[in-house]
Amino acid sequence: MIPAERQQFILSCLAERDIVSIADLVDRLGVSHMTVRRDIQVLEDAGRVTSVTGGVRLSRRLAQELPHLQKAAMNTDAKRAVGQAAAELVRDGMVIYLDAGTTLLELARQIAGRRGLTVVTNDFVICAWLSTHSDCTLYHSGGLVERANQSCVGGAASEALARFNYDIAFISTSSWTVAGLSSPSEAKGPVKRVAVDRARRAVLVSDSTKYGAVAAMNILPVSVFDTVVTDAGIDAGAADALRDMGIQVILAPDLKGERA
Repeated sequence: MIPAERQQFILSCLAERDIVSIADLVDRLGVSHMTVRRDIQVLEDAGRVTSVTGGVRLSRRLAQELPHLQKAAMNTDAKRAVGQAAAELVRDGMVIYLDAGTTLLELARQIAGRRGLTVVTNDFVICAWLSTHSDCTLYHSGGLVERANQSCVGGAASEALARFNYDIAFISTSSWTVAGLSSPSEAKGPVKRVAVDRARRAVLVSDSTKYGAVAAMNILPVSVFDTVVTDAGIDAGAADALRDMGIQVILAPDLKGERA
Protein backbone atom coordinates (compact mmCIF):
# COMPACT_ATOMS: atom_id res chain seq x y z
CA MET A 1 0.00 0.00 0.00
CA ILE A 2 1.06 3.57 -0.61
CA PRO A 3 0.90 5.97 2.39
CA ALA A 4 -2.51 7.40 1.42
CA GLU A 5 -3.98 3.89 1.27
CA ARG A 6 -2.51 2.96 4.65
CA GLN A 7 -3.87 6.13 6.22
CA GLN A 8 -7.33 5.46 4.80
CA PHE A 9 -7.12 1.92 6.19
CA ILE A 10 -6.33 3.33 9.65
CA LEU A 11 -9.38 5.59 9.44
CA SER A 12 -11.52 2.64 8.35
CA CYS A 13 -10.36 0.64 11.37
CA LEU A 14 -11.23 3.54 13.65
CA ALA A 15 -14.70 3.75 12.16
CA GLU A 16 -15.28 0.26 13.59
CA ARG A 17 -13.55 0.67 16.95
CA ASP A 18 -12.94 3.60 19.30
CA ILE A 19 -9.23 2.85 19.69
CA VAL A 20 -6.88 0.75 17.55
CA SER A 21 -3.50 -0.32 18.89
CA ILE A 22 -0.32 0.34 16.97
CA ALA A 23 0.63 -3.33 17.31
CA ASP A 24 -2.64 -4.31 15.62
CA LEU A 25 -2.03 -1.86 12.77
CA VAL A 26 1.52 -3.14 12.29
CA ASP A 27 0.18 -6.68 12.03
CA ARG A 28 -2.74 -5.87 9.73
CA LEU A 29 -0.78 -3.56 7.43
CA GLY A 30 2.36 -5.70 7.36
CA VAL A 31 4.67 -2.70 7.80
CA SER A 32 7.08 -1.52 10.46
CA HIS A 33 6.19 0.18 13.73
CA MET A 34 7.86 3.39 12.49
CA THR A 35 5.83 3.35 9.26
CA VAL A 36 2.59 3.18 11.22
CA ARG A 37 3.81 5.96 13.50
CA ARG A 38 4.54 8.17 10.49
CA ASP A 39 1.09 7.51 9.02
CA ILE A 40 -0.53 8.35 12.34
CA GLN A 41 1.51 11.56 12.54
CA VAL A 42 0.24 12.63 9.11
CA LEU A 43 -3.35 11.99 10.19
CA GLU A 44 -2.79 13.73 13.52
CA ASP A 45 -1.30 16.80 11.85
CA ALA A 46 -4.44 16.92 9.70
CA GLY A 47 -6.64 16.79 12.81
CA ARG A 48 -8.15 13.42 11.85
CA VAL A 49 -6.85 11.29 14.74
CA THR A 50 -5.35 11.62 18.21
CA SER A 51 -2.56 9.46 19.58
CA VAL A 52 -3.17 7.64 22.86
CA THR A 53 -0.87 5.35 24.81
CA GLY A 54 -0.05 2.44 22.52
CA GLY A 55 -2.62 3.35 19.90
CA VAL A 56 -4.76 5.91 18.14
CA ARG A 57 -8.36 7.15 18.15
CA LEU A 58 -10.49 9.47 16.04
CA SER A 59 -10.34 13.11 17.07
CA ARG A 60 -13.49 14.57 18.60
CA ARG A 61 -14.97 17.42 16.57
CA LEU A 62 -15.75 20.67 18.36
CA ALA A 63 -18.29 22.54 16.26
CA GLN A 64 -19.12 25.26 18.77
CA GLU A 65 -17.79 26.31 22.16
CA LEU A 66 -20.11 26.36 25.14
CA PRO A 67 -21.01 29.74 26.68
CA HIS A 68 -19.14 30.91 29.77
CA LEU A 69 -21.86 30.02 32.28
CA GLN A 70 -22.06 26.42 31.09
CA LYS A 71 -18.30 25.99 31.03
CA ALA A 72 -18.01 27.43 34.54
CA ALA A 73 -20.12 24.56 35.91
CA MET A 74 -18.09 21.78 34.25
CA ASN A 75 -14.98 19.94 35.56
CA THR A 76 -14.69 22.40 38.41
CA ASP A 77 -12.27 20.34 40.54
CA ALA A 78 -9.87 19.76 37.64
CA LYS A 79 -9.99 23.43 36.62
CA ARG A 80 -9.28 24.56 40.17
CA ALA A 81 -6.34 22.16 40.43
CA VAL A 82 -4.91 23.22 37.07
CA GLY A 83 -5.38 26.92 37.93
CA GLN A 84 -3.57 26.45 41.23
CA ALA A 85 -0.68 24.62 39.56
CA ALA A 86 -0.34 27.32 36.90
CA ALA A 87 -0.39 30.04 39.57
CA GLU A 88 2.82 28.59 41.05
CA LEU A 89 4.64 29.96 37.99
CA VAL A 90 3.71 33.57 38.82
CA ARG A 91 6.12 35.69 40.87
CA ASP A 92 5.76 39.17 42.36
CA GLY A 93 6.38 41.97 39.90
CA MET A 94 5.63 40.00 36.72
CA VAL A 95 3.72 41.21 33.68
CA ILE A 96 1.35 38.42 32.66
CA TYR A 97 -1.37 37.82 30.10
CA LEU A 98 -4.46 35.83 31.10
CA ASP A 99 -6.40 34.47 28.15
CA ALA A 100 -10.17 34.12 28.33
CA GLY A 101 -11.57 31.07 30.07
CA THR A 102 -12.88 29.55 33.26
CA THR A 103 -9.65 27.71 34.08
CA LEU A 104 -7.71 30.97 33.89
CA LEU A 105 -10.30 32.56 36.16
CA GLU A 106 -9.22 29.97 38.73
CA LEU A 107 -5.61 31.01 38.14
CA ALA A 108 -6.56 34.67 38.63
CA ARG A 109 -8.11 33.84 41.99
CA GLN A 110 -4.86 32.24 43.10
CA ILE A 111 -2.59 35.17 42.20
CA ALA A 112 -4.69 37.99 43.65
CA GLY A 113 -2.31 38.33 46.59
CA ARG A 114 0.90 38.63 44.54
CA ARG A 115 2.61 42.01 44.83
CA GLY A 116 3.42 44.34 41.98
CA LEU A 117 1.71 42.33 39.25
CA THR A 118 0.63 43.77 35.94
CA VAL A 119 -2.17 41.66 34.49
CA VAL A 120 -3.47 42.00 30.95
CA THR A 121 -6.56 40.06 29.89
CA ASN A 122 -9.25 39.94 27.22
CA ASP A 123 -11.72 38.28 29.65
CA PHE A 124 -14.42 40.45 31.27
CA VAL A 125 -15.03 38.04 34.18
CA ILE A 126 -11.33 37.83 35.07
CA CYS A 127 -11.02 41.60 34.82
CA ALA A 128 -14.05 42.21 37.04
CA TRP A 129 -12.85 39.71 39.66
CA LEU A 130 -9.31 41.09 39.86
CA SER A 131 -10.58 44.68 39.94
CA THR A 132 -12.31 44.00 43.26
CA HIS A 133 -10.04 41.32 44.78
CA SER A 134 -6.50 42.51 44.00
CA ASP A 135 -4.36 45.63 43.79
CA CYS A 136 -2.57 44.59 40.58
CA THR A 137 -2.15 46.98 37.70
CA LEU A 138 -4.93 45.76 35.44
CA TYR A 139 -5.55 46.18 31.71
CA HIS A 140 -8.36 44.88 29.53
CA SER A 141 -7.72 44.53 25.81
CA GLY A 142 -11.05 45.79 24.54
CA GLY A 143 -12.02 44.78 21.03
CA LEU A 144 -14.83 42.82 19.43
CA VAL A 145 -17.08 41.49 22.20
CA GLU A 146 -17.81 37.77 22.13
CA ARG A 147 -20.86 37.74 24.39
CA ALA A 148 -21.16 34.00 25.01
CA ASN A 149 -17.55 33.73 26.10
CA GLN A 150 -17.52 37.06 27.98
CA SER A 151 -14.33 38.18 26.26
CA CYS A 152 -12.90 40.26 23.42
CA VAL A 153 -11.38 38.86 20.23
CA GLY A 154 -10.27 39.96 16.78
CA GLY A 155 -7.87 42.52 15.39
CA ALA A 156 -8.54 45.40 17.79
CA ALA A 157 -7.95 43.15 20.79
CA SER A 158 -4.75 41.71 19.37
CA GLU A 159 -3.42 45.20 18.55
CA ALA A 160 -3.95 46.25 22.15
CA LEU A 161 -2.22 43.13 23.48
CA ALA A 162 0.79 43.76 21.23
CA ARG A 163 1.68 46.87 23.27
CA PHE A 164 2.93 44.78 26.17
CA ASN A 165 5.97 42.61 26.87
CA TYR A 166 4.83 39.66 28.97
CA ASP A 167 6.89 37.57 31.35
CA ILE A 168 4.30 34.81 30.90
CA ALA A 169 1.34 34.44 28.55
CA PHE A 170 -1.18 31.94 29.90
CA ILE A 171 -3.24 30.59 27.00
CA SER A 172 -6.50 28.64 27.24
CA THR A 173 -8.21 26.38 24.72
CA SER A 174 -11.30 24.24 24.31
CA SER A 175 -9.64 21.88 21.82
CA TRP A 176 -6.08 20.69 21.38
CA THR A 177 -3.88 17.75 20.47
CA VAL A 178 -0.12 17.28 20.35
CA ALA A 179 -0.32 18.84 16.88
CA GLY A 180 -1.82 22.12 18.08
CA LEU A 181 -4.68 24.28 19.28
CA SER A 182 -7.82 24.82 17.23
CA SER A 183 -11.03 26.82 17.59
CA PRO A 184 -14.43 27.18 15.92
CA SER A 185 -13.78 30.95 15.98
CA GLU A 186 -11.24 32.45 13.59
CA ALA A 187 -11.28 35.70 15.60
CA LYS A 188 -9.61 34.02 18.60
CA GLY A 189 -6.48 33.23 16.62
CA PRO A 190 -4.88 36.70 16.42
CA VAL A 191 -5.36 37.27 20.17
CA LYS A 192 -3.65 34.05 21.22
CA ARG A 193 -0.86 34.37 18.66
CA VAL A 194 0.13 37.92 19.56
CA ALA A 195 0.17 37.12 23.29
CA VAL A 196 2.50 34.18 22.68
CA ASP A 197 4.71 36.24 20.34
CA ARG A 198 5.12 38.99 22.95
CA ALA A 199 5.88 36.66 25.87
CA ARG A 200 9.17 35.41 27.28
CA ARG A 201 7.34 32.22 28.29
CA ALA A 202 4.15 30.75 26.82
CA VAL A 203 2.08 28.39 28.96
CA LEU A 204 -0.90 26.35 27.77
CA VAL A 205 -3.41 25.88 30.60
CA SER A 206 -6.12 23.28 29.95
CA ASP A 207 -7.79 20.47 31.83
CA SER A 208 -7.45 17.04 30.23
CA THR A 209 -11.05 16.86 28.94
CA LYS A 210 -10.10 19.35 26.19
CA TYR A 211 -7.38 17.08 24.83
CA GLY A 212 -8.25 15.13 21.68
CA ALA A 213 -10.84 17.61 20.40
CA VAL A 214 -10.34 19.38 17.06
CA ALA A 215 -12.21 22.43 15.76
CA ALA A 216 -12.37 23.97 12.29
CA MET A 217 -9.62 26.61 12.57
CA ASN A 218 -5.99 25.86 13.43
CA ILE A 219 -4.78 28.50 15.88
CA LEU A 220 -1.31 27.60 17.20
CA PRO A 221 1.07 24.64 17.06
CA VAL A 222 1.80 23.12 20.46
CA SER A 223 5.51 23.62 19.77
CA VAL A 224 5.21 27.36 20.58
CA PHE A 225 4.62 26.56 24.25
CA ASP A 226 7.36 26.22 26.84
CA THR A 227 5.00 24.60 29.36
CA VAL A 228 1.68 22.76 29.42
CA VAL A 229 -0.28 22.72 32.68
CA THR A 230 -3.01 20.08 32.78
CA ASP A 231 -4.29 17.37 35.12
CA ALA A 232 -3.42 13.72 35.61
CA GLY A 233 -6.30 12.66 33.37
CA ILE A 234 -4.22 13.50 30.30
CA ASP A 235 -3.23 10.45 28.26
CA ALA A 236 0.26 9.30 29.31
CA GLY A 237 1.32 8.96 25.68
CA ALA A 238 0.32 12.55 24.99
CA ALA A 239 2.30 13.77 28.00
CA ASP A 240 5.34 11.81 26.84
CA ALA A 241 4.99 13.22 23.31
CA LEU A 242 4.96 16.75 24.71
CA ARG A 243 8.08 16.06 26.77
CA ASP A 244 9.79 14.62 23.68
CA MET A 245 9.15 17.99 22.01
CA GLY A 246 11.02 19.71 24.86
CA ILE A 247 7.85 21.02 26.52
CA GLN A 248 7.61 21.00 30.30
CA VAL A 249 4.46 19.16 31.44
CA ILE A 250 3.01 20.07 34.83
CA LEU A 251 0.32 17.69 36.09
CA ALA A 252 -1.92 19.25 38.71
CA PRO A 253 -2.75 17.09 41.74
CA ASP A 254 -6.24 15.66 42.15
CA LEU A 255 -8.29 18.06 44.27
CA LYS A 256 -11.58 16.20 43.89
CA GLY A 257 -13.62 16.44 47.03
CA GLU A 258 -11.64 19.37 48.44
CA ARG A 259 -13.06 22.85 48.74
CA ALA A 260 -11.18 26.11 48.43
